[in-house]
Amino acid sequence: MALKYLSALFLPGLLVLLFTRVSYNRVIGLVLTVGLIAASVYKGYTNSFALIVIDALSLTAGFWYAQKMKPKTKQIAE
Repeated sequence: MALKYLSALFLPGLLVLLFTRVSYNRVIGLVLTVGLIAASVYKGYTNSFALIVIDALSLTAGFWYAQKMKPKTKQIAE
């Protein structure tokens, strides 16, 4: 049971980062990860409300970090 909580803490955030890097769009990365979590809940792998809350926190952290990873544009000095 502890493995489920530990996985819920790290994997959704990492998946958001992975999908963001692959698709070059953080919203698409978030939507794909939410879809995977929804499928997991539907199939019965997520069986408690606490796991869903931890997944949501991890998604939020991954989305925030994906925003921080966004490349900054350089301003040209004229």
